Amino acid sequence: MDNPSSSLWVKGKVVKAFLITAVIAALFIITMAFGARNNQLVEVNYFIAQGEFALSWVIGAVFLSGFVISWLLAFAIIIRQKVALRGLKGRLNKHTEANQN
Repeated sequence: MDNPSSSLWVKGKVVKAFLITAVIAALFIITMAFGARNNQLVEVNYFIAQGEFALSWVIGAVFLSGFVISWLLAFAIIIRQKVALRGLKGRLNKHTEANQN
């Protein structure tokens, strides 16, 4: 039998994920619109070389790379926490069984 409160929790997570995705998409669209209005070329100097790119491409690439890096860091933290939680649950179960005997 399904618990109604767990169903609401799942729906809440889906709504939250949708809202976060919508905000990120809106920010990306605003960034691209800003870049499209500023179509001049900019010189980008990086460690090994340099290049001249359209401002819209530079802004879009920086936004996307920042998003991907942030997502990967958050994913790594979440995975580390889940592994730690799984270990703690195992230790709790072991102690609970030992105390029951």
